[in-house]
Amino acid sequence: MKNPVQQAALDQTPGKKVSHALDTQVDYLAQSYRDRAGTYDLDVGRQGYHGPIIVSELAAAFQTAYLAKERAVITILDAGCGTGLVGRQLKRLGFQLIDGFDLFEEMAEKARQTRIYRDVRGDVDLNGPLSDYSNASYDITVCCGVFAQRHVRPGGLRELVRVTRPNGFIIASTRKSYAEATCFDGEVRRLQDAGVLIAAHCLGDARYYQGNAHYWVFQMPDKASAPTEERL
Repeated sequence: MKNPVQQAALDQTPGKKVSHALDTQVDYLAQSYRDRAGTYDLDVGRQGYHGPIIVSELAAAFQTAYLAKERAVITILDAGCGTGLVGRQLKRLGFQLIDGFDLFEEMAEKARQTRIYRDVRGDVDLNGPLSDYSNASYDITVCCGVFAQRHVRPGGLRELVRVTRPNGFIIASTRKSYAEATCFDGEVRRLQDAGVLIAAHCLGDARYYQGNAHYWVFQMPDKASAPTEERL
């Protein structure tokens, strides 16, 4: 397995580093996503959104290679599920037990309407504690298009670690510009040093949507525990 902290190439485009990238802008995002909820799938489909397919295929590959349970009984959390684009791909690949949440109820309702998810919750912000989700609840957690500027800070990764089971996996995308501006790989190193996460693999500079992205695969240690401020 390759270590993405060592291998992922960051976006080096001059002038692209954004000093306020750690800030989230909920009001801005709310207006954008609520207005687009009805046409979101069509809009991103026309522009070649590869993220959901790649994230889902990675989840399937690592499940096949490392998780003994049959795919139909693997539990998955789709963190920032939007309208359910990732859920559709996971369902196509044979996953059945999928839960999701999104920051915006309008997007979450579209995901519910797919009838793919067991449970979808709206008004859930990954920048804070996922209080409705217990420790070590999911075999795989996927997070596509969420670690992006104005969306979620790198620290949100800690909550994904907390809700994922020992030996389970987190599959997450990051835009190149976000990875550079926020030092996402620094957060990964902190969690590795704390012993709660293993950076297993990364597809660097891969196709995404209106540009490229990194796709990270993190594995939880055999005896993982929830990350705490004391350990970090």
